[in-house]
Amino acid sequence: MEMFCYQCQETARNTGCTVRGVCGKIPVEAKAQDLLIYLSKGIAVCSSKLRHFGLKDTKVDHFIINALFTTITNANFDTKKLYSLVEEGVNLRDDLYAKCLEKNLEVEGFYGHLFAPKEVFSNFEKALEFATENGVLRNEDIDKRSLVETVTYGLKGMAAYLEHALNLGYENEENIAFVEKALCDMENPNKTTEELIQLVLDTGMYGVKAMAILDKANTETYGHPVAGKANIGVGTKPGILISGHDLKDMERLLEQTKGTGVDVYTHSEMLPANYYPAFKKYDNFRGNYGGSWWNQDKEFPTFNGPVLFTSNCIVPYTFREGAKKLNYIDKVFTTNAAGMEGCKHIELDEFGNKDFSEIIELAKRCEPPIEIEKGEVHGGFAHNQVLQLKDKIIDAVKSGAIKRFIVMGGCDGRMADRKYYTEFAEKLPKDTIILTSGCAKFRYLKLPLGDIAGIPRVLDAGQCNDSYSIAVIALALKDAFGFDDINQLPIVYNIAWYEQKAAIVLLALLYLGIKNIHIGPTLPAFLSPNVAKVLVENFGLSGIGTVEDDLKKFNLV
Repeated sequence: MEMFCYQCQETARNTGCTVRGVCGKIPVEAKAQDLLIYLSKGIAVCSSKLRHFGLKDTKVDHFIINALFTTITNANFDTKKLYSLVEEGVNLRDDLYAKCLEKNLEVEGFYGHLFAPKEVFSNFEKALEFATENGVLRNEDIDKRSLVETVTYGLKGMAAYLEHALNLGYENEENIAFVEKALCDMENPNKTTEELIQLVLDTGMYGVKAMAILDKANTETYGHPVAGKANIGVGTKPGILISGHDLKDMERLLEQTKGTGVDVYTHSEMLPANYYPAFKKYDNFRGNYGGSWWNQDKEFPTFNGPVLFTSNCIVPYTFREGAKKLNYIDKVFTTNAAGMEGCKHIELDEFGNKDFSEIIELAKRCEPPIEIEKGEVHGGFAHNQVLQLKDKIIDAVKSGAIKRFIVMGGCDGRMADRKYYTEFAEKLPKDTIILTSGCAKFRYLKLPLGDIAGIPRVLDAGQCNDSYSIAVIALALKDAFGFDDINQLPIVYNIAWYEQKAAIVLLALLYLGIKNIHIGPTLPAFLSPNVAKVLVENFGLSGIGTVEDDLKKFNLV
């Protein structure tokens, strides 16, 4: 076994990747990421103790959040960058450990295994061997391992949202303190299975808070999204394609491309930027190019211009197997937690700014994008916009025009069984409304599904973190209809997942008390049979079946 990873939906045989990640992650990257998680726990032990004495260090907070985000699926495939973070983490951990000793604080105890000497990490091969011994499989109790990894993946997803908020200047110490506490608790051998189950639910609670923080950061900075249409055709000027989730980088790029003759296009999860009022003032903001993340090996070459990744999702096969043939790797840039070996990485300068001039100059030398589709797509239906339609929606429900809402948010993926979600959307009765967020929408966003009384049948709330909007909408409808329980609403949850941001969304929904969630295309491999049984019995969590069977199960035929 050269590695072990089962954090994403596409993990091999739905049991775990042991030779190479289906995502494209190679063993040295998997092990370096395991080391980052290991070091984050040691840092958290020290930092949480010092925090009680008011010794808060934002550098420590930001390292933990960035380390967790960097290990998310499809974010970073740059071995040198990963190992440099490991070296930074070792130094940070040992500095904090020394400060604890100065305060006469007991650090090790049953956390002693988190403080392997620095020498272990000074030799790359030795460090990788240590990672093998301290990776996912270190916990031999399959149920406790399952709960620990469920929390870990929830924290990774939460960290992604916290980092995007931090980039806009919004920090919540309560959330960061919880992340530290959870990293400590999962290494506490005295924690019972019941306590770990509670930690899973607590992670969901703080997941809701993290999404609320990011929602506030985005909307106070750029305004509430406004329902409208995004152009999916192309212009005649060269362009830059911006992918990922970070709206601060979107703003920076638009500012720096003003008057340069270069257009900006969004890609995949950056599509919702088209609906924020603050971005509409830029004449060179052309629209969206392409679809879901996994099509990038086909869409990037036809785009012709450079691409900026502000977060996941990178498909490394595009670069490792196809880049030389396509001569494309020199056109791809990364920033934040994203990274790809061979691609230029753009860091913040000492003043907290980023210089995208190299990307812009490259774009000027490129041909305009090749048009791959025409038209427009609807979006911008986040909570503020939808709640303005609340009375209209309620009337449509009371009249029978709308019989059911179907939450089909989450992630997209490349496997053939994902066609289920397209077929499911196509076969839904015409009196149903789809509520969506995340890249799962690309399976049905461009279908001609029509509207109900002027309300589009697909209401796109935005990015995966905008699942918060769907929760806000559901809670508002519960109150409007006078229901005592959110589960009384005529809503079916049929959610697709791929990576850890979907994991925190699921935990957030469980915390909110939402039951009978259907998740697919498969249940997570990291759920042991006993943990899955708890979720089934207490929350009604289930997997998907065939489209026809599920339509009958949901009483949609």
